[in-house]
Amino acid sequence: MIALSEDMENSAEDVHLFTVAEYAELGETGPGYSELQEGRILMSPSPSPRHMMASGELFVQLRDQVPGDLVAIQDVDVDLELVPPGDPGFSRRPDLVVVPREAARSGRLLKASEVLVVIELVSPGSKRMDRVIKRGEYADAGIPHYWIVDLDPPISLVACHLAGEFGYQDAGDVVGEFTTSVPFPVTVKLDGLV
Repeated sequence: MIALSEDMENSAEDVHLFTVAEYAELGETGPGYSELQEGRILMSPSPSPRHMMASGELFVQLRDQVPGDLVAIQDVDVDLELVPPGDPGFSRRPDLVVVPREAARSGRLLKASEVLVVIELVSPGSKRMDRVIKRGEYADAGIPHYWIVDLDPPISLVACHLAGEFGYQDAGDVVGEFTTSVPFPVTVKLDGLV
């Protein structure tokens, strides 16, 4: 066991943990993008051009298929509402979300309780984060549907849905074309993403 020096112990105690409201007030924090995990700001580099092209193509495919009262939005912060407002919070910036159009027009930070579908495109450095950590956080936040798109060939999509106390359940990877009627009818041509 390694003993921490007194300076290290004091500096660990002095770390400011952000609430979601404090995090939202920061605005853009610099190049790349940030997320909030238990009050700590996590910085990531900007996604690769390939990642952004796939996200854009997925957005276009969804935009034309979501019902009129819903809207697909790229790269927007979502308060996961996992803790009371004054506690160190959780805010994620998924690649895409589908929310009611009314919530998108509110001008405020989106809330997990408003998100119908959250979508993450797996990057080489985010496999565990997207498949394990965010899967758990999004389930705990009560987001009904979580789609994980892996751009490694063959491009695949795992459609997770909340199954009560069991968290997310899924039927495994789909390749080629993903079609579902839940939570709305949609077909995604996965091979057309990149």
